[in-house]
Amino acid sequence: MTEELNSNQRWARAYPELGTAPLAIEPCVSPEYFELEREHVFRRVWMNVGRVEEAPNAGDYFVRDMAVCRTSILVVRGKDGQLRGFHNMCSHRGNKLEWEKSGHCRGAFTCKFHGWAYDTQGRLMAVPDEENFFDLKTAENGLTPVALDTWQGFIFIHLDIQPKETLRQYLGEITEDLDDYPFDQLPTCFTYRADERVNWKILLDAQQEGYHVPILHKRTLGRAFLAAEGLSVFRSLSMKMYRRHHLLASTGTPGYQPSAAEGLAYRYGTSSLGSLVTLSTGKFRGMIGTFDFYVFFPNFVIATMPGTYFTYNLWPLAAERTLWEVRMYYPQAKNAAERFSQEFSKLALRDALMEDASTHENIQSMLSSGAKRHFILQDEEAGIRHLHKVVQEHIENGAAEH
Repeated sequence: MTEELNSNQRWARAYPELGTAPLAIEPCVSPEYFELEREHVFRRVWMNVGRVEEAPNAGDYFVRDMAVCRTSILVVRGKDGQLRGFHNMCSHRGNKLEWEKSGHCRGAFTCKFHGWAYDTQGRLMAVPDEENFFDLKTAENGLTPVALDTWQGFIFIHLDIQPKETLRQYLGEITEDLDDYPFDQLPTCFTYRADERVNWKILLDAQQEGYHVPILHKRTLGRAFLAAEGLSVFRSLSMKMYRRHHLLASTGTPGYQPSAAEGLAYRYGTSSLGSLVTLSTGKFRGMIGTFDFYVFFPNFVIATMPGTYFTYNLWPLAAERTLWEVRMYYPQAKNAAERFSQEFSKLALRDALMEDASTHENIQSMLSSGAKRHFILQDEEAGIRHLHKVVQEHIENGAAEH
């Protein structure tokens, strides 16, 4: 196969195991395949649910509804300072325990159905009319825990309380490139959410390649990501394929001239485009390029830039429906000029995301037509091949265990 590749096709040479054949569309439209993903992927892996800043103090909590796993997860910091995760379910008759998305537990989590109460360590503390139950053992009827661990301030959970792999083992080598990135110095966060009629892989596929950038994003960031000024194609700086995860690193167009507003925003802080094209590759702590896109299998992305980063969480709701959560993080603004820079960056990201979203549901609607059976991919879309390959491997391995 190598002899048939041209000089531009770097990633097929580097990762021949991914192949070059078209990919089947069926896994992106099939409800049956989605059920296999639910069982053998999402219920069996470590998944990001947030950051430690979302529950900094004892009693602080947040809730993540995870429809793909048919559960809701309560993450709470106990009075002992430890973060824990539980199924957000009362032990009595299964009511959803905490209805708020986040908050502070002052005394106990109390079920709104019959008043069963649990402390921040998940222990059952009070049962109204307890003496009328039959041999009720409160010590055995606390909240059902999930495994929880953190890396670089990111909180991950696993539905198996004793996973076969630790979080660090699951993340593997992908953490090595990011261990020096200063995530803890970027606490300011804002969030975008979109409920889209699209398969989760289609949504992620649209993000994990730069081939589309000069075309789809020509009105926003397209000119900032060209291989060279005047050359209307994208070329990644680096790709790394790990066992499950992968990285796409890129840098800005040489000689790119920002607009007046963009230049002003970058002068007073980190604008999402200014930092990409102004700083030298590899000169910022924890960075390979000036825009590094890390895909953590299956549904989490960290995209780092100098002085700011954003994340994606893609939560499948059905075979053709996904909740897309985008969070962007900054340092604490010290003055109005820095706040302006951050607001400019927020809007620039919004505009690019809207361009991305404009394709998602259109793609899904046509895939469902059955008119085509395969995707045709080029070399810069190697990350798509990797994702689909790892999904299929998890399904096959999970099925073999049963």
